[in-house]
Amino acid sequence: MTVGSGDKAYPSWLEITNQGDELSGRFVGRFGSARPIKKIAFEEGRLTFSLPAQFEKSKSDMSFSARLTSDVDRLEGSTISEDGAELSWVGVRAPALPKPTNVKWGTSIALFNGQDLTGWEMRNSRGPNGWKAVNHVMQNEMPSGDIRTKKEFKDFKLHIEFNCPSKSNSGVYLRGRYEVQIEDSYGQPPESHRLGGLYGFIDPTENAGKPGGEWQTYDITLLGRYVTVVLNGETIIDD
Repeated sequence: MTVGSGDKAYPSWLEITNQGDELSGRFVGRFGSARPIKKIAFEEGRLTFSLPAQFEKSKSDMSFSARLTSDVDRLEGSTISEDGAELSWVGVRAPALPKPTNVKWGTSIALFNGQDLTGWEMRNSRGPNGWKAVNHVMQNEMPSGDIRTKKEFKDFKLHIEFNCPSKSNSGVYLRGRYEVQIEDSYGQPPESHRLGGLYGFIDPTENAGKPGGEWQTYDITLLGRYVTVVLNGETIIDD
């Protein structure tokens, strides 16, 4: 799902399921996580749905409408932006992305050279940049935006070592969409919005996190849409 056009376009995600005689769905907007759709209807080729704002500025429900085009697998519609402007949006069926078999991994790549931020760039080039390399550690100071690798990867294994201070929050985005949460949530029940969760999508089986301020590790494998998350040596997601 793509909302807007040109350099102001941004991705979203929509899932609609048929529960008996009723439709239900989930939505991911420009910000935040997957959340349930409040109202949804499909009549005479026209889809309408609405849901409360999450991190958006709007104080009222977000509303979307669209029609199926002649090729059936494409929705074209409109919504209202946070600033009150009408935006067009297009939705197409996501590719299958089956889990590959007989995987042969390539040579490991060091994403961070320990000296500087070569190979990295800000996700929003116009936003604040508080990232720097200090003593072989990638650090950031607020205010700062997200940083990403210049190279893009489809199927991969990722090893990351991180230190999340007390009461802090961060995350690792996979393909720029799925976020594996980083948060100081030591001792709390496992949940998708806490450490180890696939944010808004999958709860970890346990909270294998350490207290804030201690070094921890993730080993994340993404094949197709099948993800495995290992936190501090414990497999907590295999889905």
